[in-house]
Amino acid sequence: MLIPKFTFYFKKNFITTVILLFSCVSMAQHSAIDSLELLLNNEKNNSKSLALLEEIIATASNSDFKSALVYARKAVKFANKSEFINWQPKFHEMKGRIHANLLELDSASYHFDKALNGYTSSQDKKGQATTLFKIGWVYKKRGLLENAMQCDLKALNLMESINDKAGIAGANTRISEDLYRQERYQEALDYALKNITFCKKHKLNEELVYSLTNAGSAAIGMGNYKESYNYFNKALTLAKALNFNPISMCDFLNNRGNALKRLGRYSEALMDYEHVLKLSQQTNYRNAYATVTANLGEINLLTGNYQEALKYQLQTVKFQEEDNDLSNLTENYGHVSTIYEKLGNYPLALEYQKKARIMRDSTAKIESDKTMSSLLAKYDSEKKENTIAAQKTQLAQQRLVQWLSIGVASLLLGFLLFGYKSYSIRTKTNKLLEAKNKQNELLLKEIHHRVKNNLELVKSLISLQSEQIEDAVTKDAMIASQNRVQSMGIIHQKLYQGKNLGHVEMKDYFLNLGEGILDTFNLENKIKIECAMEHLELDIDTAIPIGLIVNELLTNALKYAFPENKSGHISISLSKTSPETLTLQVADNGIGKTKGLAPKGTGFGLQLIKLLTQQLNGEMTEDTANGTSVLFHFKLNKAA
Repeated sequence: MLIPKFTFYFKKNFITTVILLFSCVSMAQHSAIDSLELLLNNEKNNSKSLALLEEIIATASNSDFKSALVYARKAVKFANKSEFINWQPKFHEMKGRIHANLLELDSASYHFDKALNGYTSSQDKKGQATTLFKIGWVYKKRGLLENAMQCDLKALNLMESINDKAGIAGANTRISEDLYRQERYQEALDYALKNITFCKKHKLNEELVYSLTNAGSAAIGMGNYKESYNYFNKALTLAKALNFNPISMCDFLNNRGNALKRLGRYSEALMDYEHVLKLSQQTNYRNAYATVTANLGEINLLTGNYQEALKYQLQTVKFQEEDNDLSNLTENYGHVSTIYEKLGNYPLALEYQKKARIMRDSTAKIESDKTMSSLLAKYDSEKKENTIAAQKTQLAQQRLVQWLSIGVASLLLGFLLFGYKSYSIRTKTNKLLEAKNKQNELLLKEIHHRVKNNLELVKSLISLQSEQIEDAVTKDAMIASQNRVQSMGIIHQKLYQGKNLGHVEMKDYFLNLGEGILDTFNLENKIKIECAMEHLELDIDTAIPIGLIVNELLTNALKYAFPENKSGHISISLSKTSPETLTLQVADNGIGKTKGLAPKGTGFGLQLIKLLTQQLNGEMTEDTANGTSVLFHFKLNKAA
């Protein structure tokens, strides 16, 4: 299909304009970040420093997620160390969002859980709701649509309870998306149209962009491609008028490209997709990059450019497999199979067709999931029933109060005299017991706090000393000692910050330990550390030696498993396999070990691991067939 010259001229100039705009915005944002960082370095007030960090992260997130992640990591550490409780969930939420957009879903979930717990403790309903939105998004990427809708409905309930109009519109946008993903396209469109009216009424232009986008997605699902294009184009035009950042423009351009593709306007769609590809690479927006490679693969398949299609489609599948993103993996396996068939490579076509079938069978068919399909109806029904019940209860209470007031007044006079005497005696006793318990609890917390602070001091002294050392072997030994001190310090930090003063939650501990060690070696963007384990609490006598073992294994892996600055991942799992047995595994996908070669380093770390294993009555086995995997079975004298 030929494209009219004026259309092509407009689109070409629009794309050029946005790229130039992005360059200007990016330069301005870097300048703004430099200015903010200068203010931060000179700021002595902790509260103002945290506010500056928030602004820096928000600014960096508009142009480069990897840069924003560096600042977010610094902010989380600063908030935790300075013990500004209200800032901690805010920074965990911001850091989680960055990880989510980089498709680092485990890290995103960890920080969102931290944020939700913090907001819940401080009774910040809006913070809880915005974090639930993000947790729901992660569930969608993992194909857990029922869990996603539950999160969005909870968030809607919270936003309604504080009458936050923008928040209500945001929740409705997400519920419309949930319905679309459940293939309930008409309901998704109805919800989107209702939300468009709501947004226009309350002048919520930013949320209107997303409502128009949802209407476009629903229309695509129903096969109304021209209507879909109109909705997507309106959303893109409004986003441009509102000066949405380049990262958001990736999504809106990609949506319009989808509608153009289905209308058969392949040249125009290809221009939108190629623009998204450039912007996503410039902004390190992995989520958009993974999505647009799939679309570029599909459009090249449709236009018969099979080699080009294969390049993009294999890249998409690689991303989704790495990130455990199941949302469209079945479809993309199918596209790869079709491309190989077109190229005449029937064995690989069959292999990917099998992968598609296995993936389709392993994920439940949405239409047959009655529980999920009824969630929205259940929410609406419960809302109406609760309103009616509340009204009935209020009337009944008014009548009851009238009758009881007289009786209570009579009884109260009699109880007052008796109660006063009992209360005086009981109050004196309770105060003595309560004061003693609080004193003991505060004393124990203070001990853990002081131990943690002392360990921080030791770590800082070692760090200062190591900076003066030039000998590489000695310096490595100093850094190793610094990490061991940090490992014990985190244990005591968790104890004085937690509610249970005698036990440490290990998954949370391992994630904190991993982040600290990655920071020490400056490998946050190269190595991923995953914790494949459930919630597990251990007493301090067990937690410290296990923490030191994991510290040694992580340090060894980062030093030797990934030479020449290679990327990779390390997994940690700890489980209670019986009432008196703990199983620990630390595995990496690095280069492994060559038989016959002497171990690198001083050997002190390995000696320490063996001593700690003996201390916990454990056994250690090592497998170096594919990377390095170290497995421990600890026989404890008591249940952990």
